[in-house]
Amino acid sequence: MSLIQVEHLTFTYPGSYDNVFEDVSFQIDTDWKLGFLGRNGRGKTTFLWLLQGEYPCEGRISRPGPCAYFPPPVPDGGAVTLEVLCGLCPAAEEWELLRETGLLGVDVEALYRPFDTLSNGERTKCLLAALFCGEDRYLLIDEPTNHLDAAGRRAVASYLRGKRGFLLVSHDRDFLDGCVDHILALNRTGVEVQSGTFSSWWENKERRDAFEQAENEKLRGEIKRLEQSSEERKRKADAVERTKTGISSQGIVKHGLRPYLGEKSRKGQQQRKNMDRRAERAIAEKSGLLRDLEKAEALKLHPLTARGRLLDLREVCLFYGKKQVCGPLTFQIEPGERLAVHGGNGSGKSTLLKLLCGQDISCTGTLTRLSGLTVSYVPQDTSHLRGSLRDYARESGVDETLLLAILRKLDFPRAQFEKDMADWSQGRKKKALIARSLCESAHLYIWDEPLNYLDVWSRIQVEELLLNFQPTMVFVEHDGAFRRKVATRELEL
Repeated sequence: MSLIQVEHLTFTYPGSYDNVFEDVSFQIDTDWKLGFLGRNGRGKTTFLWLLQGEYPCEGRISRPGPCAYFPPPVPDGGAVTLEVLCGLCPAAEEWELLRETGLLGVDVEALYRPFDTLSNGERTKCLLAALFCGEDRYLLIDEPTNHLDAAGRRAVASYLRGKRGFLLVSHDRDFLDGCVDHILALNRTGVEVQSGTFSSWWENKERRDAFEQAENEKLRGEIKRLEQSSEERKRKADAVERTKTGISSQGIVKHGLRPYLGEKSRKGQQQRKNMDRRAERAIAEKSGLLRDLEKAEALKLHPLTARGRLLDLREVCLFYGKKQVCGPLTFQIEPGERLAVHGGNGSGKSTLLKLLCGQDISCTGTLTRLSGLTVSYVPQDTSHLRGSLRDYARESGVDETLLLAILRKLDFPRAQFEKDMADWSQGRKKKALIARSLCESAHLYIWDEPLNYLDVWSRIQVEELLLNFQPTMVFVEHDGAFRRKVATRELEL
């Protein structure tokens, strides 16, 4: 057993005034299958870089050996895949690479093709296999599921379940449950390490949050009583003070009231101060109690009501050039349905969604649309996002104030509003696409892998939104937990 120990870690990016980490201490075992959780922007990827010694920091990080990061850079994507993998782990034998890629379900033929010609899922599997073939290093695996279909996620989870010694960043709940035995969570004010799967950690967190919220309600009542009592003491003390000043000096001396009133006033003021201090301590206790409670405000949506069938596809086949991608497809979209489209990488899911949006896609067959159909589309790709949020809102035809309000509900820092969208993280770009769609009133919402890079809390927010407002949707999403909760019907390509 070897330990990675973090002691009093404090880190701020150069030029920034906000600490990413502040006086953080914890330790983890390098033999654990460790799932790494936290809200978008909380510092997960930053911590992976700090573990590799990429940035100077205050405090101390001690580790028993070197770390390896996934995904590693590929210097020559045009090289044969096997050569790329040998370059990433020169100590590995060819048979080892064939064994590991085989365990991940990669066809042997793929290893003898240029790396650039592989699908994103095949690249993910090959790079993971290479890392696990390498010399003894602690593996830092950063969001491997973003380019994996449902079958690929199951294959990688099964593969990782048979390994040990890695730190895995992922927001896919089923995936985490399938391969980790410990959880490292970046909370609002610190770090939590717990044994178990994602589901056991989440259950414990919900139980703890419920307890803290109940305690919070009790404290609110106590504080109110303390404040009322303090106010009453203040009134009594002020009344005594007014009595002192309202009697003439001769009267005070004549009747011997000075010592009595002075002592009464002093005691009243002291009691008032004591009550004030108790109220202040209770308020401080309440504030500290909920320090790690993640707030995810409810989102809203205003879908348009459609009368009649929205889409009707009959024997539709999709093509890339002369090559048929998928089909023939026959299905309909009725009001209130949420259709989940799934299938392997390259099966034509994104192409089908673009066709349903009205884009010019080569196809045969018949597609009938409801007259006046309004569609809101969230694409899979975020590379087009650049410039200011204000310009993006104007170009998208949505209300800027509403867009910003929705982003704030999605835990989007205000400081990011003024930055160029091109400099945002992938998670924040995805949130911008979803927020823009939520600003739009539409008959049909078409979302292509909307949850890529989104943290667990945001995924649950979106789930609850769709279940509450029940818009008509067609979507592609490989997160099995999300699909089970949201979809009313599935279409497999």
